[in-house]
Amino acid sequence: MARRLEGKIALVTGGTSGIGLAAAKVFHDEGARVIVTGTNPVTVEKAKLELAGVAEVLRSDAGDSAQIKELFEHVKSTYGRLDVLFLNAGMLGYGPIAPADEATIDRVLSVNFKGPWLALSAAVPLLPRGSTVVFNTSITNEMGGPTTGAYAASKAALRSLVRVAAAELADKGVRVNAVSPGPTDTGIIGKHTATKAEATSIEEGLASRIPLRRLGRPDEVARVALFLASDESSFMTGEEVVVDGGLTRV
Repeated sequence: MARRLEGKIALVTGGTSGIGLAAAKVFHDEGARVIVTGTNPVTVEKAKLELAGVAEVLRSDAGDSAQIKELFEHVKSTYGRLDVLFLNAGMLGYGPIAPADEATIDRVLSVNFKGPWLALSAAVPLLPRGSTVVFNTSITNEMGGPTTGAYAASKAALRSLVRVAAAELADKGVRVNAVSPGPTDTGIIGKHTATKAEATSIEEGLASRIPLRRLGRPDEVARVALFLASDESSFMTGEEVVVDGGLTRV
C-alpha cells in the first residue's frame, strides 16, 4: 500500500516537541522528507537526537520575520519546493483584560498569528499545485475562558486566516485547512505551573470535563493533520477539524 506522503517535502513549525514532534514522525512514516523548526535551544538539541534520520531540525523563531524569511530561503535552496506546510508553532499567554499586559499580547499575536501569516506568505512561491497547508488552531478560538484573551484572539484570527488563504490559493491548486485541538497531553501545562501537583490537578480537572474522560495524545492530533495534508482530504479546503474528545461538541 502506497504511503500517503510518499516523495513529499514537509515542513512542521514548532516540531521539536508535542504535536509537532508527533507530526514529524508520522509524516516521515508516510514517506515525506521532513523539516522541523523550534525556538528553545534545549528542545531543539533534544529533537536532533530523537529525529535523527527522520527530519532536519532547525532553530527558528516562529514570531521573528527575519528568521521566517531565512527559513524559507533555506527550504528553497535545499529542497526547491514545499508540498506540505504544517504551521503548528504557537505559544500560550494568559492574563486578564484589565490590567492589560501589552508585552504578552504582542508576543502571543506575533507567534500565533503574524508568524504563521508571514510563513505562509513566504511559502506560497514554493507550493506547487496539489500541495497542502495545515494550521494548528485551538478550540479556544470559539470559547471564552477567563484570562485567555490574547491566546483565544490569536487563534480566532488564525481560523479566519485559514478561510481567506483557502480562497486566495484555490486557483493555485493549494488546499488550506486547520486542525483544532482540545486539551492535549503535550507537557505544556507543566511549563506554566509551579509544581507537578498543580499541573496534575489542572489536567484532571480538564479530563473530567471531556466526554472521553482523558486528555488527547499528540499523535492523535498529528494523525488528523496527516489526513488534512494528504490526498485523503482532497475535496476539503477552508475547513477546521476539531480534535477535543467531544469537549465542545457533546
